[in-house]
Amino acid sequence: MLADKRILLIIGGGIAAYKALDLIRRLREHGARVTPVLTRAGEEFVTPLSVSALAAQKVYRDLFDLTDEAEMGHIELSRAADLVVVAPATADLMGKMASGLAGDLATTLLLATDKRVLIAPSMNVRMWEHPATQRNLAQLQADGVMVVGPGVGPMACGEFGPGRMAEVPEIVAAIGAALGDGPLKGRHVLVTSGPTHEPIDPVRYIANRSSGAQGAALAGALRDLGARVSFVTGPASVPAPMGVDVIAVETAQQMADAVAAALPADAAVFAAAVADWRVANAAGQKMKKDGTGRPPMLEFAENPDILARVAQMGEGRPRLVVGFAAETETVVDHATAKRARKGCDWIVANDVSPETGIMGGAENAVMLITDQGAESWPRLPKAEVARRLALRIADALA
Repeated sequence: MLADKRILLIIGGGIAAYKALDLIRRLREHGARVTPVLTRAGEEFVTPLSVSALAAQKVYRDLFDLTDEAEMGHIELSRAADLVVVAPATADLMGKMASGLAGDLATTLLLATDKRVLIAPSMNVRMWEHPATQRNLAQLQADGVMVVGPGVGPMACGEFGPGRMAEVPEIVAAIGAALGDGPLKGRHVLVTSGPTHEPIDPVRYIANRSSGAQGAALAGALRDLGARVSFVTGPASVPAPMGVDVIAVETAQQMADAVAAALPADAAVFAAAVADWRVANAAGQKMKKDGTGRPPMLEFAENPDILARVAQMGEGRPRLVVGFAAETETVVDHATAKRARKGCDWIVANDVSPETGIMGGAENAVMLITDQGAESWPRLPKAEVARRLALRIADALA
């Protein structure tokens, strides 16, 4: 799977650095060539000698090495790899990456590379949950950085929760997926995301609070599993991930047309929060008050039901059609009824009541509704929800 692939492995400073030794060994077993970069903090946990022995390569450590830098080593290292992997990626390293800092060899390589970057975060649960870390994570993902983990469990510090570095087999699988050898290689997946804006007049519109974060995260997760992703997005506040085919739309009708044009697909996931109604008598000029105190009379028409159209299209229907249901009450009942009514295979349902903070927030708590019933997932970062859903999609298409 990884034969002759060149991996630049940056080892950060954390207790999980010991796993990097096994990661090197496993990657080499798969035929990969590993060039290790050891940070000063990383040297506190593993030795350059052990890293070099397992990699059978020189360990790079110093930005100001005269021999290496006479040959512009930091540029060459950053460009010669097929993939840059940071494991463990500490809170400090993630913060520096998100800010574009380049104060040592590792961060300079990360800023100078033109290759894709995969990080395996590892830190204390409180550090992982801190708003600063979550902001940095969101920025890195928006920049196209891929993420594997972290896992949930007991930590060396004695606490329990998310923050454990992903296990080595999981990281190896993520590396394979990032290099185009993932389980969705050769598959085409269509994803819709974000809100739609339905014009009232040239300056006003009807919309909703969707940020597009979950759809964008899902598109990125499917891409990381090797899929070709067509990403049809309304005017979301979260940027589209890199490495997907972006089709930007505003209205529900434009989204319906873009979806039809993007088919056929192996799977279609409808994460967009499409407006149910549009203004049939939208004004061509800005509406103004007329002094009577009477508001303008707006006439509404029903928007196309994009999910139902695709789920019920017969010939050419994607093998897997997944809808989303944003509810504020009796979530499972409403989502189960929606799945039957639309004719889709799965519904991903969540409670978007204001007190949950889910709509527009960084986390999600979903129920996966299938013909087997309702499966409850814990509240997780949206990137982790996306990763888990992408893996389920890959399994369904296998």
